[in-house]
Amino acid sequence: MDVFLLLMSKEEKSNEWDSLWQEYTKSLENWKTLFEQVQKANSDMQVKFNEVWEKAVKESSDDTMKLFGENWQKALNEAGMKSFKEFGENWQKALNEAGTESYKKFAENWQKSLVNPGMEQMQAYGELMKKFAETWSSMWPKKE
Repeated sequence: MDVFLLLMSKEEKSNEWDSLWQEYTKSLENWKTLFEQVQKANSDMQVKFNEVWEKAVKESSDDTMKLFGENWQKALNEAGMKSFKEFGENWQKALNEAGTESYKKFAENWQKSLVNPGMEQMQAYGELMKKFAETWSSMWPKKE
């Protein structure tokens, strides 16, 4: 009888480990799927941002770009985003150098700074893009 209980106990432990392993691998697969979706959404958004930015640089005056940058930076500061100190410094540098190349360089440097991993960086990126959209909307409201 004791041997039977011992075998049952080992079998139960084995089943428990198998069950945990299956749950873990399922969770890992879910995470991987979500991560891939986030990467794709990020890529799609970045493509659109680049299109908007390139169009703005080509079609907007330096004064308009300066005003947009100031409004965007103000929105970020009001949101209390510590992560954007470098953003502000790079934007100021672009304003001081004014011109298509300096704005393009700003966009490239800013995008490179957002490649660091981590949830905080992802949240910061989301907030930055949200403030970009809000600033855009406030400067060029939709006509109804």
